[in-house]
Amino acid sequence: METSFSSRPWLLIFITLSTVHAQLPGLWELLVSNAGLASMHTAVTRFNTVVLLDRTNIGPSRKMLPKGHCRYDRHDDVLKKDCYAHSVVFDLQTNEIRPLMILTDTWCSSGQFLPDGTLLQTGGDLDGFKKIRKFEPCEPDRFCDWVELKDVELINGRWYATNQILPDGTVIIVGGRGTNTVEYYPPRKTQNGAVELRFLAEVEDNQMDNLYPYVHLLPNSHLFIFANNKAVMYDHEDNKVIHEYPELFGGPRNYPSAGSSVMLALDGDFKTAVIVICGGAEYGAFIERSTDTPAHGSCGRIIATDPNPVWEMEDMPFGRVMGDMVMLPTGDVLIINGAQSGTQGFEMASNPCLNPVLYRPDQPIGLRFMTLNPGTVPRMYHSTANLLPDGRVLLAGSNPHYLYNFAAEFPTELRLEAFSPEYLSLDRANIRPVIEGIPETVRYGEAFDVFVTVPLPVVGVVEVNFGNAPFATHSFSQGQRLVKLTVTPSVPVDGRYRIKCTAPPNGAVAPPGYYMAFAVNQGVPSVARWVHLVP
Repeated sequence: METSFSSRPWLLIFITLSTVHAQLPGLWELLVSNAGLASMHTAVTRFNTVVLLDRTNIGPSRKMLPKGHCRYDRHDDVLKKDCYAHSVVFDLQTNEIRPLMILTDTWCSSGQFLPDGTLLQTGGDLDGFKKIRKFEPCEPDRFCDWVELKDVELINGRWYATNQILPDGTVIIVGGRGTNTVEYYPPRKTQNGAVELRFLAEVEDNQMDNLYPYVHLLPNSHLFIFANNKAVMYDHEDNKVIHEYPELFGGPRNYPSAGSSVMLALDGDFKTAVIVICGGAEYGAFIERSTDTPAHGSCGRIIATDPNPVWEMEDMPFGRVMGDMVMLPTGDVLIINGAQSGTQGFEMASNPCLNPVLYRPDQPIGLRFMTLNPGTVPRMYHSTANLLPDGRVLLAGSNPHYLYNFAAEFPTELRLEAFSPEYLSLDRANIRPVIEGIPETVRYGEAFDVFVTVPLPVVGVVEVNFGNAPFATHSFSQGQRLVKLTVTPSVPVDGRYRIKCTAPPNGAVAPPGYYMAFAVNQGVPSVARWVHLVP
């Protein structure tokens, strides 16, 4: 059935914006017209593949499991015998989609990569409430699949929790609906079971705005934990709050009010950490199931490591709820996806925010935001955004409905897109570096050389920046991190440039694991090479 423009007013707005702002920076690219599922959780692996993951009790997806492979669940309300894939792996080189088998419900679960590159996936709803799953990625031409652990479970069930890898490679799992505790994987020998975190209970309101708390590992080894409109510095070793931050003006920012948050790039002496939190729904929109309450566009920025920190407030060009904040290789932040009205929840938002925004943290307040070229695909509830090794940003998912619905005003979204920031424009190709040589493994504090080529002569310092691969879900990328290495000016050597680098000093600055190493020349990043950072 054809749909008129008048039935989709947001489309009229987009056409107008496209005409007026045709020259705005950034390019959009359709990668796959049908990924088979709407990705609620997305993560990029070191083999340049992407794991996409949805609920298991969603009913038929648009990707079948291999013949003879089915999931049987007598408690499933939709399909007792389910032969459809609810997770897939996407090959960035070929755009091929391969189905994966996931057994228990991963609705609103959490995840994080372990030091060896294995994706740890925890919790969910119903039969997934206490489950721990692992995906050990492999080369695209080989077979790897989800493994659900049988000999160990979460101590507390986790639904809407957040994971963060710690300096020693342990993963802390924070909070969840009705679960105001933290626990660890693997379990710590010094702690028996889950540990109460009273802060999460104290900030919960009648909207449950303490869910999917924003958790950032600070370079002093403590955690910055933000829920609702409050934050603390948490000592996970001694299980105590050691600092309470001022309240952030503007109401709740976590699920279901759905702002987003990043820790800006760590550099210099690695002692200073700055947190930025942007957007969210107005308080009450979730309770009232209001789809037209305007989202707010305020951002708070705070030096989390300052002894007397205060929030610095500024406004985005658009109000935005359910936006994703992606750390780019340059240290800038891309804010993308989401809606301008409503809140998180099924069919509880409208007026999609199609314009990405670039946040430039080094600019003075008032000049930090740049509006970018709008897309055409609304991506609201259950959408994701992930940095790719080539510098693009992958956009996946959006399902504002309890089940898959392709006839609604904002249908379930199976398309995969890539957004290319301005640094990938053709007029910058002559200054884009290529990494010709870099170690596959480096140790903390180790000095090593990186060799690059650049079409035009290098002007200034070529940066080498480590970005990890976070677990993106529900407007927050769990574990997201960018570290700018200490480097010396590049030196010409046999037609290449040699850059002397020093690896991060310890696991508090960069936890052990695999990182995308980018060379950045005059604001233009190379294609990344994966580097294993180890103690």
